[in-house]
Amino acid sequence: MQVWPSKESDVERQQEALAAAYRSDGLPLLPPTMDRVAGMLAANGYAADEAICMLPPGFETATAGDVAICAVLAGCKPEYLPVLIAAVDALSDMSFNLVGIGTTTGSAAPVYIINGPIVDRIGLNAKNNALGGGHRANATIGRAMTLILQNIGNAIPGETDMATLGQPAKFSCCFAENVAESPWAPLHVERGFAADASVVTVVGISGTGEVNDSDSQEAAGLAQTFAQSMLMAGIAGGAGLLGGGEPLCVFPPEWAAMFHRDGFTKQLAKQMIWEQAVLPIDKLPPALRKHRMTAASDPSANLIRVAEKADDLMIVVAGGVGRKAAYLPTWGGTTQAISREIKFRK
Repeated sequence: MQVWPSKESDVERQQEALAAAYRSDGLPLLPPTMDRVAGMLAANGYAADEAICMLPPGFETATAGDVAICAVLAGCKPEYLPVLIAAVDALSDMSFNLVGIGTTTGSAAPVYIINGPIVDRIGLNAKNNALGGGHRANATIGRAMTLILQNIGNAIPGETDMATLGQPAKFSCCFAENVAESPWAPLHVERGFAADASVVTVVGISGTGEVNDSDSQEAAGLAQTFAQSMLMAGIAGGAGLLGGGEPLCVFPPEWAAMFHRDGFTKQLAKQMIWEQAVLPIDKLPPALRKHRMTAASDPSANLIRVAEKADDLMIVVAGGVGRKAAYLPTWGGTTQAISREIKFRK
């Protein structure tokens, strides 16, 4: 990718040039001047030509310099670069299936969940409006990753990225887990990392849906509400599952506290939700029913589940005051969540 001369002039012309070269996400971009890009790399101990990985779907080499350019374009601070490096490496894991996610006609997009000391270090938001705007780290890290997919991975909207409609996560979707208000072990510890490690987890989602239950006063009621909110026939994916993969359940602290009060570990919460999140196959229209029965690992099964097993569900605590949860269904293609430790050189 190309850096700009250090002198900034005619910013409007630069925006038009970036858009014409398919380098833009449609929002105004910060010119990637030589000084800005070099400063970001130097602050983190990376050389511009250092290779990070081969990035699908175009399988171009992602260098630290290319990542830094996208970070500058998105408005990132230099201290965000290690997060982007780790996230790029996670996306390149073939189990994540960025080839499918980056080219499908579906609405698939990665979401980035961040845990560990890096959260406070760079000011990531885990509380009120965690999935929304208002915090530079969340917004620009998610945005930079979208620009990386487009500019390095060549997932260009309308050319290789063939999403029929897309979704807001294709602009930016990055948040931290609200570990301080969670009664359970955080996501990165659950996935095998040390508690003091900084980790980014990428999940391929097909959208987000609010789950509102301010009336139930016990965990069983919340679990039933959440389970029934997951039963959307239109996300029925391969293997006879409703999306499949590792569906992401985002609980607000008040929900997590209620589950904990009623004696539920995270694993027991997953089990209760999974057991109830089933859709009778006769609820599908005939053509879709026939297709799902053909794709299912057990064609005789008369129930469609959200995942193969309860432990495939991912529960993350995030958000602030309020009894509003969110369901982020996994993309219906084949994908697995991938975690990478965020490493620092300086």
